[in-house]
Amino acid sequence: MTSKSDVTLDHFYVFNGNYSKKEGDIIGVPYVVKNKDGIDYTEYQHDEVSSSVCQAILKQAYMRFRLFMGSFETILNDPQYGSVTLLKHKLDYFYTGYLPSLKLNHRDILDIFQGLQFLPLDKITFLKVQCFMNLIEATFPQIKYTAFLYNDQLVWSGLESEDMQVVYNYLISSLLPEYLEKEFHSGSMPRNSASPFTSSHYGKFVTGASSLNESIGITKSSKVFINYPNKPTSLYLVVYSALSATLCLFVDSTSLLIDYLKSLDAFLGPQLTTLVNTVAEQYSKHVPDVSDSAPKYLYFNRLNLAYKSTIHLDNRRCSNVLTTPEVLRIITDINSDSNRLKEDGETIIKTMSDYWVVGKLSNLREFYVVIQQKNANIIEIDGNVYFNYLQIISMKLT
Repeated sequence: MTSKSDVTLDHFYVFNGNYSKKEGDIIGVPYVVKNKDGIDYTEYQHDEVSSSVCQAILKQAYMRFRLFMGSFETILNDPQYGSVTLLKHKLDYFYTGYLPSLKLNHRDILDIFQGLQFLPLDKITFLKVQCFMNLIEATFPQIKYTAFLYNDQLVWSGLESEDMQVVYNYLISSLLPEYLEKEFHSGSMPRNSASPFTSSHYGKFVTGASSLNESIGITKSSKVFINYPNKPTSLYLVVYSALSATLCLFVDSTSLLIDYLKSLDAFLGPQLTTLVNTVAEQYSKHVPDVSDSAPKYLYFNRLNLAYKSTIHLDNRRCSNVLTTPEVLRIITDINSDSNRLKEDGETIIKTMSDYWVVGKLSNLREFYVVIQQKNANIIEIDGNVYFNYLQIISMKLT
């Protein structure tokens, strides 16, 4: 299986044991037991499950496995240990930890998009970030790629978009939430300067080393597999955080020593802390209106994978959404219909609860608007959609 292979999800309602043995547990369509005339019967809630979302989750599961374990092909073709037995062992090891972490009840259209939420910056601020990332790679030649995030929004990435898509999903849905929760419970938030180098140093390693106090030794860092379209490469993933900024460093090395991370910390901490203050000023200018009366929108660009949403308060699968499950299902259905048609068009739906849901597809860009106005007409709704689309254009995400 490659990243460009189609992953197909089929519905099976009846299992016939004459053909094969059942493997593992069965996850079925949710249902409720109702009673009519004194007789209990099962009513399956098919509308609660989206095949498109389930298919996206299935694809994510493989892409996450491939990121940390390598593709099926690379495992089977390992010159020393490649075998089906090794593949089964890796699958069991990885998914034993991965599957329980899935928050299936919080999955929606964002899983289908698997988009990258970019932070719009002015040219000067973006240039400062770009120069800083280039300086890191020039100062530390072992670092082959870098990425910069601020408040879960991507500012800069040297990776191919396909690789960054998988890494970004891992960061915002798994690594960073777990790290922040650990910091919170340990009393490290907000944290004071933890480095002896400077009083303006707020940097800390998320991966690589929990402490730099050790005098010598090899760090516990994970390797990731990237660059599949060309030649698969295995690199160490070192994640470094300062205040609300996150740096991803992809290091080419046989091992990562504490001394190497200490030199990284001394270089990154002070400069990153200063840079974050500049980025924070720009971030405050792009805080969306999330009031109850404001229309909610969702935008996705298939060309560069950029997305922007005021429907979701965050992208960490925590059910922080500003609309109803019914509206999210409608958006998913509009998306599925648009993919089948493969044409530009617009869909307008009004729900029984007086929500207007508008889906617009044009030039590989998808735009959805949710408006709750009981007495509005189609002309007013269409004008509202156009106004919100102009706001997206002004953010330079297109």
